[in-house]
Amino acid sequence: MIYTYYADARCLDNETLFREKLKLLSPYRQQKIAILRHERDKNRSLAAGLLLDHALAAFGLQERSVEYEIGEWGKPALKYHPEICFSLSHSGSYAICTIGDKPVGNDIERIREGRLKVADRFFAKEELSWLYETEREEGRMQRMFRLWTMKESFVKAIGRGMSLSLQDFVIHMDGESGRARVRHSVDAKYYHLREYREIAGYCTAVCVQDSADIAYSMIPVELF
Repeated sequence: MIYTYYADARCLDNETLFREKLKLLSPYRQQKIAILRHERDKNRSLAAGLLLDHALAAFGLQERSVEYEIGEWGKPALKYHPEICFSLSHSGSYAICTIGDKPVGNDIERIREGRLKVADRFFAKEELSWLYETEREEGRMQRMFRLWTMKESFVKAIGRGMSLSLQDFVIHMDGESGRARVRHSVDAKYYHLREYREIAGYCTAVCVQDSADIAYSMIPVELF
């Protein structure tokens, strides 16, 4: 089972609540939050850490008690629990945490206008063809962020970070089924993509290294 937890980070605008919740996390995550310049970024990063703590409770663990190790390309993992895989992301007012027993990546993006130039620069030809099939600007922006979150989730699932160009693999959209799949030459493994629409105005995607038979669930969490 792959669980994705999500939360609205705006409650952490309350300084008292922020400081109270910060104490629940590990020195590693506290340091990551401390080096951020903007309060909004700190709040979202804290929310992501709290979601990880919430997710780890199902395994009998607390985030503040685990140790991390950093992969070759910067992806964090639990040092003494390789059977637990997780991914964190945040955008706008929301943070998400995906957790399971397979390599996983996730991404959430608030849909914003004026981002098509990013797609023109970084997307593969096949992806651009699908993006511009629709003539409506609103539809193109929706498709752009759908592709972006799926591409980011794949990059995070394989743990390669920015070492892998976004043009080195393709998100193929099946027009008949509406499903997405990733074509790549990174390794010989299969990666399954899942999209979520629970949060209005946002695109959310999860990528898991395994077959399409995995069960998925997206669950809201209150942070206060």
